[in-house]
Order: sequence, then C-alpha cells, then structure tokens
Amino acid sequence: MKAWAKQDSFELGTNIKAWLFTILRNEFYSQMRKRGREVQDSDGIFTEQLSVHPAQYGSLDLQDFRKALEKLPDDQREAIILVGASGFSYEEAADICGCAVGTIKSRVSRARTRLQELLEIEGEVDYGPDAIATQVTSNKFA
Repeated sequence: MKAWAKQDSFELGTNIKAWLFTILRNEFYSQMRKRGREVQDSDGIFTEQLSVHPAQYGSLDLQDFRKALEKLPDDQREAIILVGASGFSYEEAADICGCAVGTIKSRVSRARTRLQELLEIEGEVDYGPDAIATQVTSNKFA
C-alpha cells in the first residue's frame, strides 16, 4: 500500500526491487520504534509455534539460529538477511540500506563471523546464498 501511495517517488530506470525493499525496511523500522524491541510473548506460546525441530539429531535448530540472529546488531542482521538469505548482491543490498558496498561487505563478514561463534560452528563453512535459502525467501515474499 505504501509503495502504491509513493509510486510518484520511484525513478524510472532504477532498481524497483531495491526501491520496494527500502520502503519495506523503512516501514519495519517505523513499526519497531512504535512497539519497542520486545515481542509480548511472556509464556512463549508464539515462539514455540515458530520453532522447527531438526529432522535429525545434531542438526542446527532453527530456534537456535533465530536466537543467534537476534543477538547481532541491527545493521549486521539486515545485511546478512539481504545478502545471505534473500540473495541480493552486495550492490543491491547497499542501495537498499543506503550505504557503500564496502560497508555491506564488512557487515556481512562480521555477521557471519559472529553467527559462527554464537552457533559454535568450527572449520570452513560455505557461505553465500544457497539454492534452498534463496528459494525459501523467494517463495515467502514473491
């Protein structure tokens, strides 16, 4: 609805996907400022409904990943979600966030390192948007 109302501010020839994500991002931040940072779920019912148990023993639990992701600073979390999960290029993510490409690269790098520490993952890990992550985010938001 906001994009429709602000369609006159879109500049032809620019990346519409980045423009839409910028609107979404700004709306998200506005809502977060209004509500505060904490979700009212004192008894954990909502959180339990969101949790996904691993298919096999020893798999990374989605709930553990969410907790680790929540511990990241907002700018790092935003960068890792845009590049790592949504499959945006560094350039597109920089446009969405309104910062330099180098800034996005360093935020993603720091986020990956911190997630690896929080989740106690050792050794070389294949980072980057994989087919499954890209497919999941594309299906949810497309």
